[in-house]
Amino acid sequence: MQRFYEVMFIVRPGVQDEDLDKLIASFEATVTNGGGAVRSTEKLGRRKLAYLVRKFSEGNYVLLTIDADGALVSELERRLRVTEQVIKFITVRMDEEQKRLDKIKAIRATRRKVSSEPAAAAPLAEAPEAPAEHAQASA
Repeated sequence: MQRFYEVMFIVRPGVQDEDLDKLIASFEATVTNGGGAVRSTEKLGRRKLAYLVRKFSEGNYVLLTIDADGALVSELERRLRVTEQVIKFITVRMDEEQKRLDKIKAIRATRRKVSSEPAAAAPLAEAPEAPAEHAQASA
């Protein structure tokens, strides 16, 4: 069963662009050879890490969005784990998140929007006039 995943991994900052492209191509080949499909690949660039990871304070971020089954994702994670240039990675299953968001949107669509309906014209309350007795007493 094909599912939708996002795989974010951080590569050492000293890796050259050509080597990074080869590394990304090898992970994409792993997915396609395993029967999955790569939806997109984004190189997010070099960024500062929130904390030290394997004595690195910066890293090159890469985001892969793939359609794959569980066994293929396990194989991809194994390869990420043993690749020396990759210092950290995370895989998130997005189809469950998308299903949850679609459900919330459907619920919100069924509710009527109070803000979009014209407001009922509330009668303006007129200020009560001062009684004549008080007006004469102050004069």
